[in-house]
Amino acid sequence: MNVVLQLRSDYDIDVCCQDPRDPQIRTGGASPYQPCQASPTSLHRSRFTPSSPPIDIVIMVKNGPNSLRNSTSNLSLRPTPSETELNAAARQRMADLEARIAQMKVGHEGRARSSAAEPSAPLFYPSPEQSRALQADIDVRSGSRAGESSAPSLSFYPSPEQSRALQADIDAGSGSRAAGSISPFPRVSYPGIPKSLEALRTYRDCGYAYPQQSNGTTYPAPPPHFFPPPLPCPSRMSAPFGALSPWAERDLPANKETPKKSLFEKYNESLQEQHNKPKGSLITKGLVREVNALKSPEAYTQPFCDFLTENPTVWHAVAYFEKKLEKAGFKKLSERKNWNSELQKGGKYFVSRNGSSLIAFTIGGGYKSGNGVAMIAGHVDALTARLKPVSNKRTAAGYVQLGVAPYAGALNPTWWDRDLGVGGRVLVKDSTGKITTKLVKLGWPIARIPTLAPHFGVGMFGANNTETQAVPIIGLDSSDTVAGEEFKNLTLGGEGTFSATQPPKLVRTIASELGIQDYSSIVNWELELFDTQPAQVGGLDKEFIFAGRIDDKLCSWSAMEGLLASAAAPTSGDDGIVKLVGVFDDEEIGSLLRQGARGNFLPGTVERISESFAKGSSANVLSQTYANSFLISADVTHAVNPNFLGSYLEGHAPRLNVGLVVCADSNGHMTTDSVSTTLLTRIAEKSDSCLQLFMIRNDSRSGGTVGPMLSSAMGVRAIDAGIPQLSMHSIRATTGALDPGLGVKVFKGFFDNFESVDKEFE
Repeated sequence: MNVVLQLRSDYDIDVCCQDPRDPQIRTGGASPYQPCQASPTSLHRSRFTPSSPPIDIVIMVKNGPNSLRNSTSNLSLRPTPSETELNAAARQRMADLEARIAQMKVGHEGRARSSAAEPSAPLFYPSPEQSRALQADIDVRSGSRAGESSAPSLSFYPSPEQSRALQADIDAGSGSRAAGSISPFPRVSYPGIPKSLEALRTYRDCGYAYPQQSNGTTYPAPPPHFFPPPLPCPSRMSAPFGALSPWAERDLPANKETPKKSLFEKYNESLQEQHNKPKGSLITKGLVREVNALKSPEAYTQPFCDFLTENPTVWHAVAYFEKKLEKAGFKKLSERKNWNSELQKGGKYFVSRNGSSLIAFTIGGGYKSGNGVAMIAGHVDALTARLKPVSNKRTAAGYVQLGVAPYAGALNPTWWDRDLGVGGRVLVKDSTGKITTKLVKLGWPIARIPTLAPHFGVGMFGANNTETQAVPIIGLDSSDTVAGEEFKNLTLGGEGTFSATQPPKLVRTIASELGIQDYSSIVNWELELFDTQPAQVGGLDKEFIFAGRIDDKLCSWSAMEGLLASAAAPTSGDDGIVKLVGVFDDEEIGSLLRQGARGNFLPGTVERISESFAKGSSANVLSQTYANSFLISADVTHAVNPNFLGSYLEGHAPRLNVGLVVCADSNGHMTTDSVSTTLLTRIAEKSDSCLQLFMIRNDSRSGGTVGPMLSSAMGVRAIDAGIPQLSMHSIRATTGALDPGLGVKVFKGFFDNFESVDKEFE
């Protein structure tokens, strides 16, 4: 009886007794071991007798309650009550098999003990003539053929130990000590050398290199005529079950080395070994240095969604960029220090202002003062509602409410009935009196602005009062029902402290989140509301991204990724420009603050870079730098809305997942002109990117960007070009799933090709 283990898709145990005589089972395929179509044991129970021909037992494995996964014990079949009698015969057959294996073990161990006592003998492979001469010599020495010496003389004579080893191998192969029979397979007794016919055949058939002797030379390979036809190579079977192939027990000769463990034990151990193999995790992969080379557009979809979800406020977004830049080898600069000794050709740097604006740049290996700067500018602020300096409010009808003020166009109808979290930055005084900034994000729904049901007859989305009717609720408190109790503002942290001006429950939650024990150590904060629903892909083919805060974190993120991809290339002496990305705060409210684009942050940074490499006065050099520079004002623009096609100009209706959109405006709200459009078109051609066009109708009002204020302040050539989106200024917007990656591609192309394209315009 032969036992074969065959792996199937799962891991439960079935015993299938296959009788080769049955034409229903022995199919015409390459292997006769096919799964039984009927109940296997009932099919063969009546035919199986001790006098029957051998029957193969095929063990098929499935994943179920009798699974062997993680088991190290011998296999046991678990019959159902209706199959007990039938499976008893199968158990008996397996017991017979185990007994046979045990007998083989005993024979093997006996031979192993006898061979262990023998000294090592050299490995030799006699020719057929030498084999006959060797046998004659053995016969003469043993007296079995005394007086006969017609055999050809030997050019070598084995030692007595070699003769005994050779005869032992003959005995093992033939099962007897019949005189006059000689095996051409020599006994191998060197440490590390195969000691059996099967092992030697494996060396040959699997293409293994033959072992080396202690002096470094390789043992001679046996001649091909010393072996029977090759067997299938175990190493070429599917790991880890190659040793359980159909020929494993059936085709090998009787002198095969028997494993010390049963087949079932080996099977269980192989499963355990496979289960215990170390597996790569996302955590360990995240610890590996990031590769910033350009990827396919779809590779940027999920990272962008993660960025939006994990960084809901402007401070979180800037902190994210800082960490990513540091990981890519960028060095942080301080606006308070001199940069002349810091900046080097081929260097990578970034500087932030107010924790809400950031500029990152690389300096080419061949940069000279006066050379141009390739710039991309965007913004990371978004419509939101920020907590008032005193956000504590009187309890109204048992509700705890939060005093907030709209930032830009927030608290519009899309903000009602949304799950709102709270996040921002908190200023904390430590025990030494030093003020530190900590970021906080309460990512679960904290606040909600409830609408009024239509049954009350009041139109909800008309002229609602944002001061009295758009007040978020953050909890319940029935203390207002106690008669005569006046509203108390000072609750936590003591009188005169900042914490006393805020809702006590919110103070406790923020302090707990940051690990603050003393409420009075919170000296101030800037917190805002945000939609807690995560950014995610959507559509039947997942061709959309649905998210909050797309405007303008989309272009800012893609521009930063484009800079990182460009900076990943080795520093070159042919690179003679500065490549720069600036992401600013306060764009949605006019950019008038110092961290806004209308401040001196970007012009001042360019001036300091140019000055650091100027040998003399930098006055003329700065003007030269601006004249050689170019700016892309990268802010999101409008994708065509299929429900309002009449609101778009024909030929100016951008689509999602196509490419960057060049924005034009006849009244100067955009910086685009014919020269800048031609230059960006050449760059798009070189980077294999597609450009689209957008211009608003004459009867509509155009929005603004940071482009006009920056280009006019520095006198640089500029263009407004952004990534399209639907539902601009809604709390949830839509863009294409490929659009972040398409933005990265064209922005990297801008950094890589601007210097060569600019020479076409000199």
